[in-house]
Amino acid sequence: MNIQKLLIDFVTTFVLVLAVSVIVTFLYSLIVHGAGTVDWETSFRFAIIFGIVLPWIRARESKKKRNSK
Repeated sequence: MNIQKLLIDFVTTFVLVLAVSVIVTFLYSLIVHGAGTVDWETSFRFAIIFGIVLPWIRARESKKKRNSK
């Protein structure tokens, strides 16, 4: 897997996780506390972590499949 593919996977995963985290933290804050605020720190933290880890795991799995054939 080349660097360009990993970068595209990172950006895609980052944006998706960031959007979901923003929505979840906003809804949680709105329902539990009655004030709709977004926890940006947690949202970016999750997006960065999952943006790195998930494409890396996918790359390792595809490499393992290619080597086993």
